[in-house]
Amino acid sequence: MAGIGCSWPWHSLGGVTTTAERLREVRLKIDSALDLAQGDQSASPVLVAVVREFAKKAEKAATDDDERRAVIELEQAGDSAKVAAEADAGASEATRQAVVDAHLAICITKAKLSPV
Repeated sequence: MAGIGCSWPWHSLGGVTTTAERLREVRLKIDSALDLAQGDQSASPVLVAVVREFAKKAEKAATDDDERRAVIELEQAGDSAKVAAEADAGASEATRQAVVDAHLAICITKAKLSPV
């Protein structure tokens, strides 16, 4: 099982430039992962619940005035979702990959935050 955290190679999220734009793109990836998890008859209820929480954090992040805090909280939820997806032997490869991709997207967003 791969480790948690943001240890992926860094790529860009298309032409997205601001944190708010990146968060919108991340939310689309998370929503897609949630749709797949909910439709995956083999995915565990735990995985679906963890990905649902990830999606709730993404919704909250979209309206949070403190983008840095929102990104960090969303990354933590993403770490949990990634671990749950990797641990769920029943989840389809498409579901697992969608969750991992959503996690990668928030990691990229965090990496692109301006220094404090």
